[in-house]
Amino acid sequence: MKRILVIDDERIIRVSCERALIPEGYGVRSVSTGEEGLALIEKEPFDLILLDIKMPDMDGIEALKRIKERWPEMKVIMITGYGAVETAVKSLRLGAFNYIEKPFSPDTLLTAIKEALEVE
Repeated sequence: MKRILVIDDERIIRVSCERALIPEGYGVRSVSTGEEGLALIEKEPFDLILLDIKMPDMDGIEALKRIKERWPEMKVIMITGYGAVETAVKSLRLGAFNYIEKPFSPDTLLTAIKEALEVE
């Protein structure tokens, strides 16, 4: 079973991701802050991270930098309601695999995840 970590300060996004992914056979954990996410990655293995860009404690760009420094092979898909092209480009340059904008459909989410997990 592939394990996915959702890091997003919006509860509705975390719940929506869980509802879309668990029936598809993914193991899903979710947290509301970048700090919680980093702490959980230290303790548990994940195959992919869904990471919100705009969060109060630590933005997703900073969390992405820390994840990639420590786990360079980790697949990360950035999610945001603030669909600025500059932010997308910056996250991709920093090692994010992909970038999706809120609101996204379950199909969009599943397609992005499948594409990321197929690449070795």
